[in-house]
Amino acid sequence: MLHGIDPALNADLLYVLQAMGHGDDLVICDANFPADSIARQTTYGRLIRTDNIGSPQAIRAVLSLMPLDSFVEYPAERMEVVGNPDELPAIQQEAQAAIDAVAQRDAGRDTWPMGSVERFAFYERAKKAYAIVATGERRFYGCFILKKGVIPPS
Repeated sequence: MLHGIDPALNADLLYVLQAMGHGDDLVICDANFPADSIARQTTYGRLIRTDNIGSPQAIRAVLSLMPLDSFVEYPAERMEVVGNPDELPAIQQEAQAAIDAVAQRDAGRDTWPMGSVERFAFYERAKKAYAIVATGERRFYGCFILKKGVIPPS
């Protein structure tokens, strides 16, 4: 255990967060996502497991340390609901709340709406990510892409 670090952040995830650079993508996905096969195609090349937590908790933990990219329109994106791309299921609303909680810190704004990505396009984007974090989330559409930002000089 370490002071000030969310216990949901295991050693592999901490390593990846430190190794990622500005503009790199991190995928946080639910238990139904084809995480292992897609993770093999990422920069990191292997899956990071956080089976004991859900996607919103993983997002909160990651964003406690990682800034979002304020230079892009959508530094956080969600997988669209098939057949209803504008629907925001409860899990995505919870993720949005976690993102909004850091919007002021990262961008000086009250909210930071997520972009949306069609399911199969999401799979393709995930292959190009730095890493995939699989959660134990069993609710559908608990899949998100977070783009790493920068920390300005003091």
